[in-house]
Amino acid sequence: METEKHTSPKVTLPTILGLAAVIFALDQITKFLVVKNIPLHESWSFWPAFDRLFKFTFITNTGAAFGMFPQLGNAFTLIALVVIFGIVTFYHYLPTGNFWVRVSLGLQLGGAMGNVLDRLTRGYVVDFVKIGFWPIFNIADLAIVVGVAILAYYLWDEENNANMAHLSEGENL
Repeated sequence: METEKHTSPKVTLPTILGLAAVIFALDQITKFLVVKNIPLHESWSFWPAFDRLFKFTFITNTGAAFGMFPQLGNAFTLIALVVIFGIVTFYHYLPTGNFWVRVSLGLQLGGAMGNVLDRLTRGYVVDFVKIGFWPIFNIADLAIVVGVAILAYYLWDEENNANMAHLSEGENL
């Protein structure tokens, strides 16, 4: 199997930080607009006929993504700070030559920064996106979940490719 080339740090870190900055800005702008325009525990919808499917509902969240484990708010603040530090410090040890790994890290970094800022400044995270039966979430939550899913898929695919290469080598013997 071919060794993966690493992209230059001159390209990699700005890519990760650039995407993180976009996610962070979108997250904070949307949260600002929600707090300013929707009363706590109230909802607003573009299309009232589709309220059951999609609407904005302002709630506060001291737990993890989607409101899980509300009693562990301080632990999630610490975890988010460790994730932020870890991505910025150790990104060059990861296979950042792959575009999707850089996207994954940027999404996770931006999401972690958005939610940790809320925790540090408000004491809770602002959640507002309500889709069907799904728990209410925000842009940062979505970015973190999508970033983790992309990274998990990448790691699974790499392992799968390595196993297939190993099997192919065994057949050639």
